[in-house]
Amino acid sequence: MGLQSFVEVHPDSHFPIQNLPYGVFRPEPGSEPRPGVAIGDYVLDLSAIASAGLFDGPILRRSDCFHQTNLNKLLGMGRPAWTEARATIQKILSSTEPTLRDNASLRQKALVPMGTTQTSLHPCIIQRIVGSYSVVQIPQFHRIGSIFLLHIMDEHRLLLFLALTSSDQEAKVIQPTILLHIFGPSLKLDFELEMAVIVGPGNELGKSIDVNEAADHIFGLVLMNDWSARDIQAWEYIPLGPFLGKSFGTTISPWIVTLDALEPFACDAPKQNPRPLPYLAEKVSKIYDISLEVRIKPAGEEQAHVVTRSNLKHLYWTLTQQLAHHTINGCNLRPGDLLGTGTISGPEPESYGCLLELTWNGQKLLSLGGTTRKFLEDGDEVIISGFSKVYFPDTLAGPCPRPQWNDMAGKSESPAAQHLGGPVHSAHKEPTQYFMSDPPTLRLLCLEPATLEAIYQVFCQLNYALGATLGIVFFV
Repeated sequence: MGLQSFVEVHPDSHFPIQNLPYGVFRPEPGSEPRPGVAIGDYVLDLSAIASAGLFDGPILRRSDCFHQTNLNKLLGMGRPAWTEARATIQKILSSTEPTLRDNASLRQKALVPMGTTQTSLHPCIIQRIVGSYSVVQIPQFHRIGSIFLLHIMDEHRLLLFLALTSSDQEAKVIQPTILLHIFGPSLKLDFELEMAVIVGPGNELGKSIDVNEAADHIFGLVLMNDWSARDIQAWEYIPLGPFLGKSFGTTISPWIVTLDALEPFACDAPKQNPRPLPYLAEKVSKIYDISLEVRIKPAGEEQAHVVTRSNLKHLYWTLTQQLAHHTINGCNLRPGDLLGTGTISGPEPESYGCLLELTWNGQKLLSLGGTTRKFLEDGDEVIISGFSKVYFPDTLAGPCPRPQWNDMAGKSESPAAQHLGGPVHSAHKEPTQYFMSDPPTLRLLCLEPATLEAIYQVFCQLNYALGATLGIVFFV
């Protein structure tokens, strides 16, 4: 029999003793945020455990990392500290260890129930650990270049040589209970199925991280939804790339699942062809077998419907390659920085990672029980789950039907959503105007990949004949 905890853990729980994901929580309203670990239906208060002197290993014995209001100090201490912390926590929680099990006073202080009446604020809220935020584009299966016709074949070939990355601001990264600010109604609001790396120690400015040492700079993973307004994104995609269509909000799950917990589910990464450039060549190239699922619950309905199933192992670039690429020019990463994987689409249509691909930019209807969708509508909820027996908690997030207007300087949390699994409320003004008062009439024609390849070849021949670079634009 494997390791068991004295804390009762339901067989279907996302938080067995083999998982132990980290987060930051408040044991009661108004109290100081503090680091915690999920076990069953409880949060283990690490500050209480540290105060009791139970972190007695050589690295953590004199550290105050668990008396902080965020996880940054622990993240910066690196893998030896993380490994020591995990071993200590598993020992404390094991069914054969009496130290916490038989100490009723400490047990009451250290084990905080999730969702009890005394915790009016969700006890698993990640505070602002995120320092900077980047997203990597996935070359193998993600199809946005094909849909938006941005010199799609050149873009695709480029992505096979390097992990094309975009940087963004950390202020847009939010927990699932935060109210999103909406600039104006979008007719093509979309989710993106992603995961994200939480960075550990990082690197000094001017020094890169070797790809074979990059795993020591990855604390763990979270689920991520990079909300996208595709109508805005399509307008600005050529020639600038996405900005306003994505910069309004990104949701991450409240618990960080560590690489140590995921190690039993490591698998070989897909073979990369052509061979990666030397700074991306790994001695051992691995990824993690994490099943991912997205469900949508339409407004006014009780049942959520599965719209896609994918897997992290479909990533072309490994997590360590993405991190190494980010730092190759000396760009520094800091503890708590967030690196998004990019949309995790699989090879089959039912494994596409966003509505843009699932409906091919609205050309196909997606069936949700008795209703259909091309893109998200007011009141819809998006539920993203990830599991590989070591479970990620569900991330419940979605736009709601105008509960209130959320001014940029106003309150950022919706009181109605302050409960376990509460939805993200995206407030809309009355849809009397679109994002732009005078939107352009230029539209992008979506074609199947084989047709796009043929068109591309024609343009390549014209480029060669004319000695010039031609853009591909269709008016419809």
